This record gives sequence, C-alpha cells and structure tokens, in this order.
Amino acid sequence: MLVDCYDSKGAEVYEMIVKQVFQDLQLSRSVKDMRIYVDPRDPVFIIAIKADRTTNPVLIEDLATFEYDPELDKTSIRIKDETYLPDLMEKLWELKGREKIQQPSRFELIIDGPSVELDGLMVYNPAEKLKRKIYDAIFRILPEGFRVIRDLSEGQIIAMVCTDELLKEEWIDKCKAMIKELEN
Repeated sequence: MLVDCYDSKGAEVYEMIVKQVFQDLQLSRSVKDMRIYVDPRDPVFIIAIKADRTTNPVLIEDLATFEYDPELDKTSIRIKDETYLPDLMEKLWELKGREKIQQPSRFELIIDGPSVELDGLMVYNPAEKLKRKIYDAIFRILPEGFRVIRDLSEGQIIAMVCTDELLKEEWIDKCKAMIKELEN
C-alpha cells in the first residue's frame, strides 16, 4: 500500500484508516496492492485497488440437480450442498417470482409453471462480492463531503477520483497512471 500525500502525518493517518476499514471488512487478504493520492489543498482523493483473484463462480450444477416434469408443469430441484441455498433462492425469485417457488423441505425446491432455463445459472459470484466489499471500503475511506466521483475501474482494479469540486483532467490522468502502475 502506498499513500501519497504532501503531509507525512496525514499519510500515516490515512494508512491507519485504510488498515482499520480493511480489517473490519476482512479485505486485507483479498487485495493485492493499492495506491492512494490525497491532497486536501486541491482537494482531491484518488484511490486504486488491485483485487486478488477469486475462486470460480458457483453454478447451479455445483450444488443441485434439477428436472422439469412436463405433466405436472413443475421443475424439481434437489439440493446437494445448501451452502449457497440463500443465493439460489434469490436468483430463482428474480427469474420466476417468489410465489412460484416452493420449498417443501431443506433439500428440495419446486418451481411452478413452464420450464425455466437453469443450465449454467450462476448462483454466486465471488468476484462480484469482492468488488462490492471493496466499493464499500472505499466509501468508508473517502473524506467527508467528497461527493463528485469518477469511477475508472477496469478488470481487477477498482479506481476512483473523488473531490468536492469539479473534476480536473490532471486528476483523472493521475488515476489512470496509478491503474497502469498496478497492472504491472
């Protein structure tokens, strides 16, 4: 982690804040590298974080078997691993609506109505969850009142330029340079 600030004491304080937020959100091991540039005189806050690789997404086939019965016009889902059952339920509710999903037992779900395409359904995406946690951390770290934000995230790098004034092109360029630095 590198905190770039004209004031060394300010940089130390930001380092402490970042470490505390990352500890609170259990992100320390999920972040490979980070760059922060802060200058309250301008005022600008730039942050670029390189997220570590995550495990593969969890597909419905990883945790359940399913079969459509045309006679009953229902799809039966048999749960093999209930670790991601809440995530599966959420996805099914999005696809078919809560009223069409029944759960007669812990390991069984029934979907009423015409067959729904379940092959390859992504139930849980660790990369997206990690990104949400990193964004949460960034918004906790941002200086109070910095509500003008440009998100320059790409791939595994989450990067933002923040200020309470109009964004300057030089700040955006600085953020892009920080992203390039993290890509190497």
